[in-house]
Amino acid sequence: MENPERVKGIAARAALWSARHRALAIIGWIVFVVGVTVLSGQLGTIEAKGVDQGHGDSKKADLIVEAAGFPERPAGEMVIVQNRAGTDRAAALADVAAELKKTPDVIDVQPPIQSPDGRSSLVTFSIGGDAETASERVQPSLDTVARVQAAHPDLYIAQGGDASGDKLIGDDLDEGLHRLSLLSIPVTLGILLVAFGAVVAALLPVALAIMAVVAAMGLLAFASRLAPTVDTTAHVMLLVGLAVGVDYCLFYIRRERDERRAGADPHRALVIAAQTSGRSIWVSGLTVIVAMAGMFLTYDATFVSFAVGTILVVATAVLGSLTVLPALLSALGDRVDAVKIPGLYRRRSDGRVWNGFLRVVLAKPLISAVLAVGALAVLAAPALDLRTKGEGIEDLSPTAPIVQAYLAVDKAFPSEISPAEIVVPNPGGGFEQKVDGFRTAVESSDGRLAGPVEVRLNPAGTVAIVSVGLVDKEALTLLRGDLVPAAFGSSALVTGEAAGEADFNARLDASMPWVFGFVLGLAFLLLLVSFRSVVVALTGVVLNLLSVAAAYGMLVFVFQYGHFESALDFQASDGIVNWMPLFLFIILFGLSMDYHVFVLSRIREGHDRGLATREAVREGIGRTAGVITSAAVVMVAVFALFATLPLASTKQLGIGLAAAVLLDATIIRAVLLPAVMALLGEKNWWLPRWLGWLPQIAHEPPQAPAEARDRELTPV
Repeated sequence: MENPERVKGIAARAALWSARHRALAIIGWIVFVVGVTVLSGQLGTIEAKGVDQGHGDSKKADLIVEAAGFPERPAGEMVIVQNRAGTDRAAALADVAAELKKTPDVIDVQPPIQSPDGRSSLVTFSIGGDAETASERVQPSLDTVARVQAAHPDLYIAQGGDASGDKLIGDDLDEGLHRLSLLSIPVTLGILLVAFGAVVAALLPVALAIMAVVAAMGLLAFASRLAPTVDTTAHVMLLVGLAVGVDYCLFYIRRERDERRAGADPHRALVIAAQTSGRSIWVSGLTVIVAMAGMFLTYDATFVSFAVGTILVVATAVLGSLTVLPALLSALGDRVDAVKIPGLYRRRSDGRVWNGFLRVVLAKPLISAVLAVGALAVLAAPALDLRTKGEGIEDLSPTAPIVQAYLAVDKAFPSEISPAEIVVPNPGGGFEQKVDGFRTAVESSDGRLAGPVEVRLNPAGTVAIVSVGLVDKEALTLLRGDLVPAAFGSSALVTGEAAGEADFNARLDASMPWVFGFVLGLAFLLLLVSFRSVVVALTGVVLNLLSVAAAYGMLVFVFQYGHFESALDFQASDGIVNWMPLFLFIILFGLSMDYHVFVLSRIREGHDRGLATREAVREGIGRTAGVITSAAVVMVAVFALFATLPLASTKQLGIGLAAAVLLDATIIRAVLLPAVMALLGEKNWWLPRWLGWLPQIAHEPPQAPAEARDRELTPV
């Protein structure tokens, strides 16, 4: 391939190199993907331990317990026997105990205890063997309890616990992910078939996006040596990788095809695509990576793992889009439009609908902007009531028997589900008297703390764990602030589920301003450098904040207020999963830059050719409307599929992202952006003189010959 132009920029140079050495680029990409996948399988991925994910006093307590050498405890299970019609529970309790003792892998069946209200009894036992794999051996006990329930239909008899909960989550999640893998690729491919109207052009983005996700997951094994990963990271990488990978390829292929249809020769079309869409991909990918890097400032193992995973998958998608994709386009030539679909394939898209809509918006920009902001404000209003909570078993499907058992046990026996654990180093002499004093304080807590108070000592006798039940969240403040220091001194630390959640929330609250400032500040700087305009950079930041606020409001409306519960199979709770707001902000802010950079580049391209701002806006948005719509539909479809997974967190993630992208591609990009830019006019491109040193970045590509603009495609 000849190179008569002296192209500038990483994207254009990468494209021309790949086109000249297309065999090397294509084979090198395949070797890279296969190589990192094979090596990662040999190397293995290091996963973060529970203690790695803690914060504050609860983490300090967990580290003390881990170092104290406590014997590993088997996975605990519970069977609740509850009156539903005033029937005596004695016979059923005897059957439960007798049948469990005969069940394989069941050990340490304890005598039943009675709830304070006298309506419920609880039988606890353990699953023998390694607690980490107990979910594989818990099914016989579940079958046993089901048989006892069938024999006593007038009572409520159900089982819950560590192993059964893990089995429920694992089974449901595996089934959901299998369904997701079966649906996501066909759905994405179907959307691209409609967008391109040609099979080969539709297959390229899907194939490259999948390869990018596979390669990034392989790279994660290497990165886990520096930052151990968590289970959810793979799901987040799949979600982000499919979305950005397909979108980047879609932008690139569509621009190259449009230039060929406008009469450019193959070389010129590839150069223009590289200098425009390729550059947009480079800037957009860099912006997404910067946004994801904000999660490092949380100093939380889960967020750090998310940051590493998403940065890897976005960087890999950008690499593939800027190297192997130009090589494939160069090799295929016009055969990228092979296997045309009758009725869907269009030689050119004139965008009549979008252009007509834009004429209305640009004719009345002030009214359009006010209506758009008003609509976003209505959607965002519920976010003022946003509350957060930790994840729990109740976040699974409310119809699951194990979830119902957990909720029943938590209500009748609050100390058995998630007790607070007081870690006392060097208990020493007089410890029993201290425990007795603590029991007295528990009994005098007006029901905010619940017994029984249980004590465990490590083999060396150097660390004690005192367990007590918490009836509500305020009880933790009482425990940490008054009762524990009074009973055991200032060296005693409180851990457990409630304490860990409180410490996690405190860590997020402390890091939130830094994360928001980092992401907003660097996104502003990237837009400023890319478009040499303070106004464009500021507008981009504000518009993205509006879409994030609207997404928050929709999350509260659905998951906190309980709308669409039956359709989405969840139970409304008193808050959104605590890591969701920060994570959604980072993901949405990064992904929305895909559209923003792409659209702004096309608008600036027209302005650099001498068009007035309003005309450049009309042309830029009109010409990108089709590809933006296709890209948004792909993202919305992929994200919406995550709402079918069983966990409340994945449902919230899917709905939040899908809603935000839909709003971003419609109200934000189609109404608010053109209206605001039309109102500002030439002020859009304002840059202070003292920033004149910023690099000049050409947005206008080489012009295709005017006389060849409408000619048919010619074979390469």
